[in-house]
Amino acid sequence: MKKDLLFLVVGLILIASPGFAFASVLDELIATYQSKGPEIFSAKSGEALWREKHLSSGGQNRSCASCHGDHLRNMGKHIKTKKKIKPMALSVNVKPLTDAKFIEKWFKRNCQWTWGRECTAAEKGQILIFLKGQ
Repeated sequence: MKKDLLFLVVGLILIASPGFAFASVLDELIATYQSKGPEIFSAKSGEALWREKHLSSGGQNRSCASCHGDHLRNMGKHIKTKKKIKPMALSVNVKPLTDAKFIEKWFKRNCQWTWGRECTAAEKGQILIFLKGQ
């Protein structure tokens, strides 16, 4: 009986570990971004940023949702290359948000392409809070 309980507890810990990994990475990044300014982050503000349209140098209106979609549990598609993009919702796809270096690379590339500039720490924090709730 004790042996079965031990295996159950160890199994549950191993299953939950990826969730703890992403929560830890996201919480650390959010805390870092939060320390750079007085703004309080909210999922509502993050969602507004996600959907906010910006005029690109090519004359197109772009937003994060242009490629990733409005429903983050679904696949997205890059508007230029037509390449499929895995869902961004943590409830469906934890992997992209478990590595701080990957997240920073993603922000640098996508903010520049979508908004024509790098995102501020506050914008990054707002978007991560929004994604964390998906």
